[in-house]
Amino acid sequence: MHVKTILILAANPTNTSRLRLDEEVREIDEGLRRANKREQFNLEQKWAVRSRDFYRAILDYQPQIVHLCGHGAGKDGIVLEDETGQAALIRADALASMFKLFASKGVDCVLLNACYSEVQASAISQHVNYVIGMNNTVGDKAAVAFAVAFYDAMAAGEGVEFAYELGCSQMVTFVEQQTPILRKKELITVTTQPETEVIPPTLTKDCLHLGRRMQRSFLEEKRL
Repeated sequence: MHVKTILILAANPTNTSRLRLDEEVREIDEGLRRANKREQFNLEQKWAVRSRDFYRAILDYQPQIVHLCGHGAGKDGIVLEDETGQAALIRADALASMFKLFASKGVDCVLLNACYSEVQASAISQHVNYVIGMNNTVGDKAAVAFAVAFYDAMAAGEGVEFAYELGCSQMVTFVEQQTPILRKKELITVTTQPETEVIPPTLTKDCLHLGRRMQRSFLEEKRL
């Protein structure tokens, strides 16, 4: 049996507004524990994530699903923490560069449960099969509702796209169902032209006569 690891990376710097990240993680954990296929999932957590913690945790746990919860700052990046607990941004190109490597190690899905994280999701989706980001601000309760439904569906044996749609349906109450955006990696297929057999032309009588005449001319020249 193949066990999928979900790695939750949480960051809520002291100089940013307080988020209910503990509630989000607790609800996800409870949902996984009660699921029919709970034995197929392993949940790991890393809190107060700094930039180096980000890649270290992925190296340590080798997850198939990476879930980042916290603040987003649009084009400026995702908000992590620095050494003093203050906000530190990690840009889309840096995230894409890391996930290019981690995709080859098994990361199949990334969920950025943070405001305005669509920019980062688009960059990461160049390398990872499924990436979910937010195209606007997202409220605490709506973010939790989406995440819980998403993982409930995954733990029931559903695929990422079904889980995404179920998550969006749980945000209707908050009128935020259009905030999550699913990005899928574009698969490039190389088409090759079918090989054609080259059939040599059939020798005709005229070709044979021409060949014999050329051969006689050559022999006559040699004699001279």
